[in-house]
Amino acid sequence: MTHSPDPRHDRATPPRDIRGWLFDLDGVITPTATVHMHAWARLFTPYLEQHGAAPYTEADYFAHIDGKPRYDGVRSLLASRGIRIDEGDVTDAPDFETVHGLGNRKNAAFNETLAEEGVAAYPASVAFLDAVQAAGCHVAVVSSSKNAPAVLAAAGLADRFEVVVDGGYAAAEGLPGKPSPETFERAAELLGLPTTACAVVEDAESGVQAGAAGDFGLVVGVDRGVGRAVLERLGADVVVDELDELIPLLGAGGRETNEGSDA
Repeated sequence: MTHSPDPRHDRATPPRDIRGWLFDLDGVITPTATVHMHAWARLFTPYLEQHGAAPYTEADYFAHIDGKPRYDGVRSLLASRGIRIDEGDVTDAPDFETVHGLGNRKNAAFNETLAEEGVAAYPASVAFLDAVQAAGCHVAVVSSSKNAPAVLAAAGLADRFEVVVDGGYAAAEGLPGKPSPETFERAAELLGLPTTACAVVEDAESGVQAGAAGDFGLVVGVDRGVGRAVLERLGADVVVDELDELIPLLGAGGRETNEGSDA
């Protein structure tokens, strides 16, 4: 490692004093971001070609889709190409040319790939999860994906998180998706902690923006391809390549803080 994971901002709470860790799932805990990327490419590569629009690229995924709720990703990508189609309804079949139809087409591709390939969590992320839970910290998953429970089960992590705020939960509660901070704020509330005692852990641009927009103690960016400079510019206090880089910064403070907490 050629850099220090120490927080860049004076306002940031040191990792050892964080009592709740709010993890994005895809790209942070599990490498399902790759599955999502392939599914989006399978959707938009032929679709944009059929409409005579600029070709779909990996940069489109990071700029317009990554971290957002599925239908918001469809809207954002189409808007980048000046394509307007009907919204449709969440029950639209995958072959419907509507925002919801395209989103459902992508979801079908994702589930097929997940079933074929399975998913294993990042070892460094599991090591960090082990460390923060051993220190007595509370943990939650905050994901835009409605597939989060299936992914956690496939990775063998379904029993590791006290709270899961996913796309299905957000839709049922009327919570706006990332880059709004509200899903992270709800997760902190469900953990019984103030946001200032919690850290947001994200790899997506919209997720880091969500963390920076809220009153969280720490925003951690995991660089899976967005780029360190971009994550820092969007508000990450710490940027790492792998989460186990933060383990030495936990110290004993987390254990002492939580043993004295009724949360």
